[in-house]
Amino acid sequence: MVMEIFKQNVDETVSFLRERMGEVPEIVLVLGTGLSGLAERIESPIVLSYSEIPNFPTATVSSHAGNLVFGRLCGRPVAVLQGRFHYYEGYSARELTMPIRVLALLGAKTLIVSNSAGGLNPAFASGTLMVVRDHLNFIPDNPLRGPNFDTWGPRFPDLSAPYDQRLIDTALACAAREQIGQVATGVYVAIPGPSLETPAETRYLRQCGADAVGMSTVPEVIVAIHAGMRVLGLSVVANVNDPDNFKPIFLEEIIEETKRAEDRLSRLLLAVLPEI
Repeated sequence: MVMEIFKQNVDETVSFLRERMGEVPEIVLVLGTGLSGLAERIESPIVLSYSEIPNFPTATVSSHAGNLVFGRLCGRPVAVLQGRFHYYEGYSARELTMPIRVLALLGAKTLIVSNSAGGLNPAFASGTLMVVRDHLNFIPDNPLRGPNFDTWGPRFPDLSAPYDQRLIDTALACAAREQIGQVATGVYVAIPGPSLETPAETRYLRQCGADAVGMSTVPEVIVAIHAGMRVLGLSVVANVNDPDNFKPIFLEEIIEETKRAEDRLSRLLLAVLPEI
């Protein structure tokens, strides 16, 4: 019954946006903490606040603008989510990924998802742009849990390559061509939050093979793969903590460091978009 209601809500939202979005978006961009500025470059933007979109969750994080923007970027029809929803806000994984589900049903074929993350790899430095090659999901929920709608995707989607290798190669090639420094690849791990990780947890996540940690992205990627989309993941490493010499982590400093890297991330995205 819950899934039937959720499907009805998704269908209603799809109908609402189809009447207002203009062109069908080819690409969805999710702009995470401190990364909303790229939406200002969209040509002929159609801006919808999350609060005016029926059935959309409410954004509660102050650093997330909370708008869905349709328009063109680098000549490509896009939908940009200025801010996202998180498990720690009290949403289920199904609820927080609803925008991705809706945009996939509207016709989007590619998801570019960005986030601000904490560095786990000691080779990284603050400001590193990490192209995600794989992930670990430590959020205790899966957006596909419950009855499956075959029209949305398969019951058991394959995640052997959740991040599209061609998009990874394109991003790395664009970074080299544009001479954007501090770019690496790595594994992203999603934790529930909102509490930040302890030194022992940091050490454990490193041992699990993660290069960066955050509280988002993975549920969105799962839904995108289920819907048949290609995915490119980009993390801004805001800080790197050594579990043997741990320093306090403050959200304000994370946002500040992410904003310092925003210009480089925007340059990378603007180089990648025409190549997709």
